[in-house]
Amino acid sequence: MRQADALVRVNGAPLLPSLDAAGAASRQRVRQPAAGSLLYNEFSAQLSTSYELDFWGKNRARRAAAVANAQGSRYDRTTVALTTEAGVASTYFSVLELSERVAIAQANLQSASMTLEGIKLQQTAGVATALDVAQQETVVATLSAAIPPLEDARQHALDALAILVGRVPQGFAVSSTSLAQLSEPVIDPGLPSELLQRRPDVAEAEAQLRAAHADIVAARAAFFPSIELTGAGGFESTAFQTLFQPGSSVYQIAAGLTQPIFHGGAVLGQYQFSKARYSELVADYHKAVISAFANTEDALSAARSTQTQLERETVAVAKAQRAYEIAQTQMHAGTVNILTVLNTETALFAAQDALAQVRYARLAALVELYKSLGGGWDSNKED
Repeated sequence: MRQADALVRVNGAPLLPSLDAAGAASRQRVRQPAAGSLLYNEFSAQLSTSYELDFWGKNRARRAAAVANAQGSRYDRTTVALTTEAGVASTYFSVLELSERVAIAQANLQSASMTLEGIKLQQTAGVATALDVAQQETVVATLSAAIPPLEDARQHALDALAILVGRVPQGFAVSSTSLAQLSEPVIDPGLPSELLQRRPDVAEAEAQLRAAHADIVAARAAFFPSIELTGAGGFESTAFQTLFQPGSSVYQIAAGLTQPIFHGGAVLGQYQFSKARYSELVADYHKAVISAFANTEDALSAARSTQTQLERETVAVAKAQRAYEIAQTQMHAGTVNILTVLNTETALFAAQDALAQVRYARLAALVELYKSLGGGWDSNKED
């Protein structure tokens, strides 16, 4: 952005006169046939100025292109900031999701281990069989094996989050908040036409289009003659002590006109390039607009579907929890076998793990919707 601002100053400079100061001192020896060698000093000091009349708007167009590119750089910065914010939020939610899944797996492992101890006691009493014990040992081993991959994935997500916020991964940690404790933001999509003003990437594409149009104007102006006014004034003397006296003053005023005639096709080529570049950016702008609407529609669809999925998965967990509690009670009463308890236990674990994943998917969909709508970016503040 600072580079683009500097180029605005560079391209705006030709609209103003240029002023230079120069000073010189020389010692010369001239041989003359009649008088012999003549040795003398010469001192000069002058100011010179030049100004190109921007009759065809070439310099104004170049400055307009630089201004549009500077605005595009600001929109690009906003796009990067918005993408980073969305990445931080999604990664943070991923850390919470994996932490919750690890906690669920550990809780289920503890519950399965307690059940295994109970079955072993029943086997000692002659109520349970060796097969019942073996089946529960399989459940315990399976639950135990599922924990290390989840812990590894959580650590990877935590390291990624540390990098996103500019921290060293070693020792980086987040709060132990669960996904269920987070409140969902209320996002108003608004009217479709408002989306074009809220997306910084669309605004950037539009700024590039304005810059390319200005480049066409500058390239077209290069076909016409350029008119430049120059002037110089100062002092010139053979003695330094008389340099700045009125009698030593000199001045020069001139005007010049330059008309391109033959440059090997460079002027025409630049004009054709500018027009082709503009056509390309028109297609890019159309793509940016269409993509903005498509991304928003996809994000809205994902937000709606994940909300429905979250509601249904919550009901599934409640029912699985109820079934497991009933199976535990009936097994202790001797009315059902251990296989029924194992089935309900596996179903409960699967439902709880799925619920954690759906909660993350729901929040990730809201983050994507926030990003698709341009976030909290305000074009008026950027301008």
